Amino acid sequence: MFSTGPASVARSDGRRRGRSVRGLAPLVWIPAGIALALLVLPLVALAVRAPWARLPALLARSEIASALALSLGTALLSTLIALVLGIPLALVLVRSAAWPAVPRRVLRALVTVPLVLPPVVGGVALLLLLGRRGLIGGALDAWWGLTIPFTTTAVVIAQVFVAMPFLVLAVEGAVRASDRRFEQVAATLGGSRATVFLRVTLPLVAPGVSAGAVLCFTRALGEFGATITFAGSFPGVTQTLPIATYLELQRDPDAAIALSLVLMIVSVVVLVALRDRWMPGVSA
Repeated sequence: MFSTGPASVARSDGRRRGRSVRGLAPLVWIPAGIALALLVLPLVALAVRAPWARLPALLARSEIASALALSLGTALLSTLIALVLGIPLALVLVRSAAWPAVPRRVLRALVTVPLVLPPVVGGVALLLLLGRRGLIGGALDAWWGLTIPFTTTAVVIAQVFVAMPFLVLAVEGAVRASDRRFEQVAATLGGSRATVFLRVTLPLVAPGVSAGAVLCFTRALGEFGATITFAGSFPGVTQTLPIATYLELQRDPDAAIALSLVLMIVSVVVLVALRDRWMPGVSA
């Protein structure tokens, strides 16, 4: 008799996977290996050339510690702002499925354009909007004397601009994958829209929200182009970790390598931790 238990299923799955892997032609393995080398070898070089013995002393330097603290603080604040603004925007994206094609596509393009826009262009756009002669910044300066560019506030705005789409798309995907019947049952039982949203919708999409928030935080922590264009590089005020890394590369390469190593470790840890969430259907 043939066994159809879990062990038999596992063996058959293993055989199928083995056949699928062995069935790849050399013409696939060779370029795949080159591609993997292009992605991995620079990171290996960074780890090998890192000044491990001097790492604590380098990270303890006042200017580097200041940049690290500023980056962590602004990235955390940017993530909180993105949560407050991005979750409602993600819900609007989900509801836009019933809209006509043109406004639905325009909305999605507007939400996702920071993902493909060069960061420097984003910084120029923010400067033209909120600068002292910008569309809104001119009025802020004339009426209330508020100047946003080249301040810590500008760092946060630049980070929100480039990082919030990651959270929006993650939450949108979680909402689309959730079972809407729970919301319908809660509504039929007399729950208001606010109650259904807070007590049913948010718990259902909590994994997507947490994944999007961490990706948003990581992207904000690594932001460079829009920040240096819109906020500048003033130590203790707008000089974040990526900007400090770029400047240290000209003064002290070991310090630049140490800062790059910190950013790389944070990114790798986040991606490994979120692997099952931002890539549905893939398990460890």
